[in-house]
Amino acid sequence: MLKKILPAFLLLSYFANVSAQDQKPDFGQLTGNFQTGSNFFIKDDKLGQLPPQYTRQLSSNESFLFLNYKVKGFDFNFRYDFFSNSNLLAPLASYSNHGIGFWSISKDVGKLNFTVGSFYDQIGAGLVFRAFEDRLIGIDYAVQGVRVKYTLSDNFFVKAFVGNQKGFFNATTLEDSRFNFSKQALSGVNAEKGFRLSGKINLNVGAGAVNRTLDDGTMSQLVTEINGMPLERRFIPKYNTYAFTGYTTINLFEKVSMYFEYAHKTQEALRNNLSTDLYSSQGKVLLGNISYSTKGFGINVQGRKIDKYQFRSSPYNVLLNGIVTYMPALTRQNTYRLLARYNPFAQELGEEGIQADFTLTPEKNTTVTGNFSYVQSNGVQPGKTTKLFREVYVDVNHKFNKNFKMTLGFQTIFYNQKIYELNTSAPDVQTLTPFGEFNYKISRKQSLRLEWQYLQTQQDQGSFVNALIEYNIAPKLSFAVGDMVNTAPVRTPGTPQELISNEQIHYYTVFAAYQEGRTRFVAEYKKQVAGVNCTGGICRIEPAFNGVRVAVTTSF
Repeated sequence: MLKKILPAFLLLSYFANVSAQDQKPDFGQLTGNFQTGSNFFIKDDKLGQLPPQYTRQLSSNESFLFLNYKVKGFDFNFRYDFFSNSNLLAPLASYSNHGIGFWSISKDVGKLNFTVGSFYDQIGAGLVFRAFEDRLIGIDYAVQGVRVKYTLSDNFFVKAFVGNQKGFFNATTLEDSRFNFSKQALSGVNAEKGFRLSGKINLNVGAGAVNRTLDDGTMSQLVTEINGMPLERRFIPKYNTYAFTGYTTINLFEKVSMYFEYAHKTQEALRNNLSTDLYSSQGKVLLGNISYSTKGFGINVQGRKIDKYQFRSSPYNVLLNGIVTYMPALTRQNTYRLLARYNPFAQELGEEGIQADFTLTPEKNTTVTGNFSYVQSNGVQPGKTTKLFREVYVDVNHKFNKNFKMTLGFQTIFYNQKIYELNTSAPDVQTLTPFGEFNYKISRKQSLRLEWQYLQTQQDQGSFVNALIEYNIAPKLSFAVGDMVNTAPVRTPGTPQELISNEQIHYYTVFAAYQEGRTRFVAEYKKQVAGVNCTGGICRIEPAFNGVRVAVTTSF
């Protein structure tokens, strides 16, 4: 490990020393952040299937140190990642390792910027390429290689890259690839230009292309599998797959904004999530977004159609492994605990959906917010169109005076648990959830917040009620206690829910946080129900949790 870390610091020291020899010493600027979090697991047989941390390891830790050093026009980035008995990368497994999770060197030379090492980037809305990370659900799609960007003018650039995607922990083979990179090569190019057509009309257009080349080992595995298939279903696999996109943004009179993007992917081997069958197909996706805003009213409508658009570093990658593109859920991102219980995610092989959000302010102290989302499949099951998800959401927020405000609303959901959680025995889930939040300012520094939700359903695990009260002493202290109760338990045979106790289970929360400058300390006891966890529209299935979590974050 030291052989990897020391050269990075020696390189930083070298440039600092060079700067110190100048007539006006420039030692550069070092900034960064540190994050560490530990889980202490408490076994509870009532919760059903649990990972190995509960039976023998009892605790886990994930820590990250990020450093950024700027000197003489150079930009150095370095991140150290540490995992101990972690279930962050694979919720039902355990992972321990540490190493350099990210490093890069960047430099601006006139209008040219180059980066070597690791980088995060995207083309358009990410339909053909997005490299990003989200530590909350353990994903890191950094690309390691070379990227160059040339800015011809303030509103015109061209960029290109080549590299390999960062690996992901394989829970099936237990292969440790978190700190390695895929053998499949990625390369891409992107150009974007803006036009000011008049004082109040702006147009931005862009185009991009990405190439993924399979390695010989993956191709050999594909050929072997295809040769074992019936003759009528065999096809010739291809080393190279290309994805092309064109997109545009139009802004009209400071009130209307429109975004459209179309992406097409050439023929490649695909695999249906509901079966193990390989087949060959092209793919396409169409995305559109229109928004309008004026005083007291705003509306945003988004639509998307996906047709066999599965683009990964390898056709053998599944779930969140090796994803090259970014297609978040076409739904509202809910924050309340029970409103966020059922989260859909994009169906790469076939989906069409629409969502609309509106905000209405009929008077100064009142705001009405609403959302409608509808998603159906167009290829998850060949030849069938299946209803996947529907959400209707409305809330009303009213400020009574400077010390008290209240939010009341409801949500109703249809959720195809069979498709989203890959369980053929699961029934469709239908819910109705009224909710509320009350905020009261006790004094200049002290405040109280109370939230509640009641989720009514006869499917999945049944109905729940959740209540939480939070007390804040600004700017340093925050405390919260809550309880979520499975008031009307349901346990469907043939699903993971049948392993959960039939009794009413209390999912308690006790939370405390302390802020001192840039440093934040958090301690929490939490019992969490199993389900789909989403962040930024990217989702994964997680088991139940029972235990204590502590975390420290700081920046410098």
